[in-house]
Parts: sequence; C-alpha cells; structure tokens
Amino acid sequence: MNTPVAPKSLAAIALKLPEARGAYYGGAWHAPTTGRHLDQVSPGTGESLGAVADCGAEDVDAAVAAAKQAFKTWRRVPPLERAKVLREIARVLRDNAGELAMLDAADCGNPVSEMIADATIAAAQLDFFAGLVTEMKGHSIPMGPDRVNFSVREPLGVVGRIVPFNHPFMFVAGKAAAPLAAGNTVVMKPPEQAPLSSLRLAELIDGLLPPGVFNVVPGGRDAGARLASHPDVAKIALVGSAATGRAVMKAAADTLKGVLLELGGKNALIAWPDADPDAVAAGLVGGMNFTWCGQSCGSTSRAFIHADIYDAVLERVKIRIRHWKPGVPTDPSTTMGAIISKVQYDRVLDYIASAKQEGARLLAGGGRPDDPALAKGFYIEPTVFADVTPAMRIFKEEIFGPVVGVIRWTDEAAMLDQVNAVEYGLTASIWTNDLTTAHRAAAAVEAGYIWVNDTSKHFLGAPFGGYKQSGIGREECLEELLSFTQEKNININLAVAKAS
Repeated sequence: MNTPVAPKSLAAIALKLPEARGAYYGGAWHAPTTGRHLDQVSPGTGESLGAVADCGAEDVDAAVAAAKQAFKTWRRVPPLERAKVLREIARVLRDNAGELAMLDAADCGNPVSEMIADATIAAAQLDFFAGLVTEMKGHSIPMGPDRVNFSVREPLGVVGRIVPFNHPFMFVAGKAAAPLAAGNTVVMKPPEQAPLSSLRLAELIDGLLPPGVFNVVPGGRDAGARLASHPDVAKIALVGSAATGRAVMKAAADTLKGVLLELGGKNALIAWPDADPDAVAAGLVGGMNFTWCGQSCGSTSRAFIHADIYDAVLERVKIRIRHWKPGVPTDPSTTMGAIISKVQYDRVLDYIASAKQEGARLLAGGGRPDDPALAKGFYIEPTVFADVTPAMRIFKEEIFGPVVGVIRWTDEAAMLDQVNAVEYGLTASIWTNDLTTAHRAAAAVEAGYIWVNDTSKHFLGAPFGGYKQSGIGREECLEELLSFTQEKNININLAVAKAS
C-alpha cells in the first residue's frame, strides 16, 4: 500500500527541479525548433526556476507525428495490458508524491501540503480509468435470423490536451488517464506559467509507455493553437477559461474534430433560512478554495445568504477566514499560497478596487499581507465583500482570485433569477435542512455539478462538467472514457447464396 507523504515530513523534502527542459515526444527529449525559452519565476518568491522550452507549431507537428505513429501499436495493446501500465504509472506518482508536490508549490504557488493531494488524486484517476477498460462495450442489435449486427468501440487516435496552471501536475497526469486507457495516444500542452511538474512526470515515467504514446510540448499560445487545429489530432480537450474554449473550438472547426471543454465559472452558494449559520460559514470559506487563492473554476464566488441568517453567517465568516494566511508555498505550515503571476495579481486587485468603488462593503482582506517575508511574491489576502448587488462587476465576472461576494436575499424566485443571470453554469452549493427545498433548488439552478450541504468535493465516477459557457462534455466518469472512443457498427449477412 502506498501512503501519501504526511505534511509534517514535507520539510525534509528538497526542491528537485527537472533536468530536462525541452519537449518530450517519441520517447526522447528535443530542443525547441523555435530556439525560444521562457524563464520560470516562482510566484511565491520571485526567484527564477530556470528556463523551459517555448515550443511552436513545428514542435507540435513533430510530437503529433510521433503520437500518430505510436497509435498504430498502442491501440492494439489488450485493454487489460494498458490498464496494467496505467496502474504502474499511478504507483510511480504515489512514490514520488512529496517531490512532485514541492515542485508544483514552487512553480504554481499553491501550498505544498495541498499539492500532496493533487499527486494522489492523479494516481487515483489513473487507477480509476484502468479499472474501466473493459467497460468500453458495444451492442448486439437483433436484425433477424440471417444477420448478425453489432457495434464496437474503437479509440480515436491522437488526443491533444491543454491544461491550466492551478493544478498543473494533477491535470497533466490525471487528464492523460482516460484517453490512454481507451487506446489513444496523447500530446499534452502544460501551462506555460507552471510546466515543470509535467516535465518531471515525463522523466519519471520514461520507458513505462511505448515511445510516442505520451508526449509533452511546453509552450504558449502558438503551441496550443497548432495542437487545436492540427489535422492529425482527432480530439482536443481543454481545461481553461471560456475565452480560450471559444478559441479552441474555432481552431478545431476546420478539421471537424471533437472537443471536450471544462471552462470557467461564477458559481453560487445559496443558503436558506433553515440552514445552520456555522455550517454555511464553513461552506462559504471552504467553497472559495482560498488555499489556492480562489484560482479554481469551481469556486463558489457568489454567496446568496437569506436575510434571516445573513448577519449571523457574516460574523462567523470573519472568524473562520482567519485560518487562511498567505505564506511561502513550499513551507508545510502555509495555508494559503500565491497568485500565479503579476498579470493575474494586478487583475485581482483591479476587481477589488472596482468592488469598493461600486459600493460593496469590505468584510475581510482586500489587499496585500504586510509580512515582509512575502514582499517578492504575488500575495493577496482572502477577501470577502458583503452587500454585493447584481450590477457590480464582482457579481457578474469570473475573477479567478481570492474574492467572494455575499448577496442578501428574501425572495426565492428573484434570487434564483440572479443565480442564473450569469453566462456560466459549472457548480453550485445549496444549504438547507429541507429535502423539498434542496430538490427544488437543485432543479432550478443552471449548473452541471450541485452540492447540497457540501462544497468543493469531487467524486470519481460522478460526472463533472458545466452548463452554458462553462463547458462541453463530462469528465471523471465513464462518459469521459467513452468520449475518447468512436462507435463502429458491423453487419454480417449469414444468408449469402453459394455460387452454383
């Protein structure tokens, strides 16, 4: 049994940077044909983590060619043999969880104590999809005594996946699981802001998969655009913003490739008057994912609290939010990390300023922490605004930062209209002790993933995905696996007349 590294032992783990800094494809490392490299800066300290290849279209072409060649043999590997390989990769991830957590903490700014969970979640996803390989079943269709008609599921080919910076390793490793289990080959474009753990993954699992089955091409917009438009990529999957999702769909349209999109959210937490204020306050701060600075598509950044418990909840929020204190991400005692970049840091501060200007009441946070040890990083305090109204920017727009707006409500119908007034529909968190209310609200909210008296948790096997501008398709379930296959129907005529 593999046991995750306990947080208290993380202090003994040294930061180990990947030696390879190029593109990994065809089972080997390659310098970028562009000749370009990007310096990686730790958002928590401002220190350089070294340069990484900034790949372009030619590098993507080479990686796709390697993946296309590898597909010819990987697709023919028996499903249970593919599953065996995925489980071995999962073991490697668990064995190296501490090292990978420290690397992600330095590179993306999330606390190392939480990044341990990311490595183990990725391993769990590999195990989960390894266990589903025999569920890619076809059907037998009755067409009469003289015919046998059946369908089979086959892999698509080369799959491109573009993943974001908020959970780099979890996405790079975990999002490869379903397409690989289905018999596809994968070209992964890691986030340009935090690519180091993806390169370390390629180092760790080198030789476990046949050359070309798993490929990593670090780079920015040029690499992503080419991957989405490449004629030999059968499907493109993205976790990112709605704007990037629209760009990926446009790029994919010319080759009619399928897309799988998990995009942004402006998600609602809704509390009814019968809910316990203590539980609601815990859900409000927990659902914002302050640990990684609210940089999560599923964060419940709008809290609709009934007037009867509004003040009681806010008083408890002011107490509970003290748990989250920005600190150096590689310190095991840190409970809240850093914003990914200066660009995002400035963007979040602009939203905070606009909320103040538009009349929201600042309840907590709202600026930089005053700890001199954090002076060189991109840190913002966990921020709560009360008395937010639908006209305010922080009500309507995804901030992707540690800012939650609280809205008072009295009329359920009007409140639900406000909940559904935004373009997104990823998650929602409903708090009530009345089962009828819970069902009524869950049916009314336009979101793909609903918690009742809970928040933030994902469950392997339960379909995750959004409504409206929050995405297309479902992940973390059998449907994700099947989405990387295509169905073929075969008809056999048993009544062919013999030649005389």
